[in-house]
Amino acid sequence: MDITSGKIESAQKVIIYGPEGIGKSTFASKFPNPLFSDTEGSTKHMDVRRLPKPTSWTLLKEEVAYVKANPNVCKTYIIDTFDWAERLCIAKICSDNNKKSIEDFGYGSGYVYELEEIGRFLNSLDELIELGINVVLTAHAQLRKFEQPDEMGAYDRWELKLGKKTSSQISPILKEWADMILFVNYKTFSVATDDKGTKHKAQGGTRTMYTTHHPCWDAKNRHNLPDEMPFEYERIAHCFKNNAPTQAVTPTVAPHIEPTVSQIVTPPQEQTVTPPAPPIDTNASDERKEFDTPAQSFDMPNGNIPKALSDLMQINKVTDAEIRQAVAYKGYYPEDTPIENYDADFINGVLVGAWNQVFEIIKKMRSENVFQGGNE
Repeated sequence: MDITSGKIESAQKVIIYGPEGIGKSTFASKFPNPLFSDTEGSTKHMDVRRLPKPTSWTLLKEEVAYVKANPNVCKTYIIDTFDWAERLCIAKICSDNNKKSIEDFGYGSGYVYELEEIGRFLNSLDELIELGINVVLTAHAQLRKFEQPDEMGAYDRWELKLGKKTSSQISPILKEWADMILFVNYKTFSVATDDKGTKHKAQGGTRTMYTTHHPCWDAKNRHNLPDEMPFEYERIAHCFKNNAPTQAVTPTVAPHIEPTVSQIVTPPQEQTVTPPAPPIDTNASDERKEFDTPAQSFDMPNGNIPKALSDLMQINKVTDAEIRQAVAYKGYYPEDTPIENYDADFINGVLVGAWNQVFEIIKKMRSENVFQGGNE
């Protein structure tokens, strides 16, 4: 066994949370060479680099895979915000299991599925850390009544604004995963308005970030930062100057697809063998590079197609005809059935939920010249 000592420089995992409108996105944009996955559209008035707005959990995972396959595209990858990303995750889990709500699973099993899915997602973000890319998650904050089990009374504390019942599952794993948690809030001052000091008025509103744990909020850091500082990136910039990339790790397995979905859409077994992809692209095939390079000839998807599917089609340059022919090939709908007439559960659970496998079928059919009106 090789025994090492001393500090190991690496990229960092950061969570920034606070009330809406306090400037979390602007603060995150100051990190080294940032690239956003903007789940809620909060950066549209900012001059920043961003990937297409994720309209599905599948698309968000595609974007993470794209960054992993192209590690020079940024030095900091930002998901803004993670509480909106959680909604996409819950929507996918419900769609895959034909449920209308996470509560419909019963006995809390839906929350277990979400915890497992979020855990796998954080593992994929760890792979970006290994490539020397900082990962920043922004999130909203909410006040909740909190009671210590061994003390009398209760008090309000700020927590990550996740699902009403999922926060107890997801918040702990996020806080354990992060290297740095910054809580941001407006710091107000109480000023006496009478001579006796019985009446007070709130003044101020200075934006302040807190870096260590407090009974009223969660925060932590590994850089001996002051307990509180003005909400300015320059105050923590020195923490990210020497995070040189660790040795790059070659991707191993493709993104996980739940068995219940993969059994629905299994690529056809043929004698021909598809040539293996280059090692760096094993977990993110060549089509993901088309985030930057649009196809020369590509018909935009029909405007009536649900946006979650339409976005995946545009990013991967898949035409309406290719979708309809692949679906017909598997025997789900006749080829002349418009996509917008497909059952919503089929679109969300199969075409979007198992997009990686659907797209593999399309690529195989392309290579075999099966399409008669798709991409040439």
